[in-house]
Parts: sequence; structure tokens; C-alpha cells
Amino acid sequence: MAEEKKFMKILIINGPNLNLLGSREPEIYGKQSLEDILTELRQRFSEVQILHFQSNHEGEIIDRIQQAMEEELDGLIINAGAFTHYSHAIADALRALDLPKIEVHISHIFSRELFRQTSVLAPACDGMICGLGVKGYGLAIQSMRD
Repeated sequence: MAEEKKFMKILIINGPNLNLLGSREPEIYGKQSLEDILTELRQRFSEVQILHFQSNHEGEIIDRIQQAMEEELDGLIINAGAFTHYSHAIADALRALDLPKIEVHISHIFSRELFRQTSVLAPACDGMICGLGVKGYGLAIQSMRD
């Protein structure tokens, strides 16, 4: 009997306004929609089951992170948008999740407005990728896969 191929399972969480990718400030965030990005990632990483959740509501993001505690995930990638800069509640939820976590930002948050240069989530994650556009999502998956 052949052994069943085990797929990695990674959850990507996107926060507020990331549902507007492709139309919101394309000079900063690019012209690809969130669906386009996810489709491309799923094609590129066909051996990875990519789950996705996007919300404009902090509590929903916290609920989804807590739900992830009950799932058999191999990693979590989070782009919390503006919540990155002040949501200690999301950071606490991330700390409670015992699996690899990578924070991703499409723009280079450290070269933008002063308030964007702080991440309260960074200490709760294993790494951060920022400023490389939507390629950051693929790099995060690649680092978890390798």
C-alpha cells in the first residue's frame, strides 16, 4: 500500500483593507488582487495546502488565530495591516499559538510614516518579511517548507 503524500498546511491571515489589494494605493501595494495572489501561491506551492482568512475586524482575527490552535497547521503567515502597529491582543493570541509564525508586509514599513515603523506583533513571530511586495508571502511559505 502506497504511503499517502502529506501536504503542509499553512494559514495566511490578512487584516484590514487587504481585501482592497489591487485597487488601494497600487503604487504602494501593487496591482494584484488578494485572490490573484492566493491563486498564484496555490499554483506555485501545489504541495502546500494554503488556507486563507481576511478580516477588517480585530476580534475576528483573534478568533481565527485561536481556532488555529485546534487545527493541524504547519505554520501561520500574518499580514495584520494597521493592527500590526497597536494590537497587543493579536500579539497575545499569536504568542499562544505554538507553531512557526511569520509576519509579512507588502510595503517597507520601516521606511514609511513613523507610526508604521513599529510592530507589536514582531516579538510574537519567528520572523518578518517586509518591503518585497507580494513576493513576501511566497518567501514566507518557502521558508516554512524548506
